[in-house]
Amino acid sequence: MQILGLCRFSYPAHGGFQIEHETIEDRRSYLYQPDRLEERFRLFETTSLPCIKEQTDEDFQFLIVIGTCLPNPARERLYDLTAGMPQVQIIAREPKRHRRVMKEILNSARTKPDAPCIQFRHDDDDAVSVDFVERLRIAADEGQGLMRNHRTVAIDYNQGFLARFGADGIKAAQVYQPLLGVGFAMYSAGGSDLTIMNFAHHRIGNFMPVISYPDAPMWVRTLNQFNDSPHARNSKTELSPLTSEQEGEFIARFAIDQDAVRRIHSAD
Repeated sequence: MQILGLCRFSYPAHGGFQIEHETIEDRRSYLYQPDRLEERFRLFETTSLPCIKEQTDEDFQFLIVIGTCLPNPARERLYDLTAGMPQVQIIAREPKRHRRVMKEILNSARTKPDAPCIQFRHDDDDAVSVDFVERLRIAADEGQGLMRNHRTVAIDYNQGFLARFGADGIKAAQVYQPLLGVGFAMYSAGGSDLTIMNFAHHRIGNFMPVISYPDAPMWVRTLNQFNDSPHARNSKTELSPLTSEQEGEFIARFAIDQDAVRRIHSAD
């Protein structure tokens, strides 16, 4: 079964953000301000990319959507960071309605539209477990009955970590949060043009069955200065420095190395 991941990297869409701007020019100005882009790249390099590189099942596509107007130094940096990753396809688009363009990209990426596929969203500052793709295939096998009878079925791994990354390392708290949008995927039947971007992740249970797995931490959601969600920016969750056991768990489960986090986040 084809598995597609979708990552929006500072794409200046119409809509799609909780932080609102009156014009696309205002949105570009916000997204491309140097301190914001630098934070996004540091989080992308230390959080999102390592887990994608180290997936135990390498048979998936990872679509990174950027604006055609992304400044050249940022574009080149993105290509450099993803070099040697055959799963990655960087797709440049003019500003359009957010959900419309993301749905178009996902449906165009389906190699066999008449065959089923699994799709997941992945923010540029979050991580999933290195066995995420492998476990999506297991979920598809376990959910065959539901998937035979429904055009769409959500797959939700509801245990993970909230974390802050910085020059002093990682502070985190293990939490259960259903339908958060990270560690989350959707089955789409063959012949269906419905995508994971047709639905708000936190309300997807209103429209389809949800297979939920609470057994192991499957994601890391970072809290940072430029989170789009005000709940994330202003989170009151108490975070603590990683224990030695958690530090090993972050390496084993997410390919996140705290020494690399310290080095990259302290760079001038």
